[in-house]
Amino acid sequence: MSFNIREYFDELSKGDVVIAYKGSITSDLINDVLEAVEKKLEEVNEEAKTRKKIYNVLVESLQNLYHHIEETHEGIEEDLDPKFGVLVITRIGTEYSVNTGNFINSSKIKYLKEKIDKINSLNKDELKDMYKFILNHQKLSAKGGGGLGLVDIARKTGSKLNYSFYNYNDHYYFFNLEIRI
Repeated sequence: MSFNIREYFDELSKGDVVIAYKGSITSDLINDVLEAVEKKLEEVNEEAKTRKKIYNVLVESLQNLYHHIEETHEGIEEDLDPKFGVLVITRIGTEYSVNTGNFINSSKIKYLKEKIDKINSLNKDELKDMYKFILNHQKLSAKGGGGLGLVDIARKTGSKLNYSFYNYNDHYYFFNLEIRI
């Protein structure tokens, strides 16, 4: 096992942390996190435009975690919840970094990498066209989405989606997605 979740989380949690969480991703957690982050950003008098972007990115990111987390983990640490995920928001200068992480079956990496690389290759107008196309032509998946979340994040932030896959064992990788706002 070359990837250590605790070291990864500790590293992400350095600096000016708005919120740091690792554990079970539930619908109650999503609501609690959204409320807590909104309150913290108001306390530091963050601009309304920035607060709205962070909130929108959080909604999409947490929904992605909630709906796409692998629920079975062959060979993953016993003490980790089957719906284990990570969320860390930090302020870096004038920007915010929203990091999410979860286990992903190694068979799904190629598809996810291609999807993110495609999104990252598009300009603002192309992202808008892709969003409209998905909205009008895609069927909802069994998990409730049509693939809009990552496109919507890229559209609303104007930033590239930074990602990493860390090898955990023969069957799973740990997927980290970072969005800069």
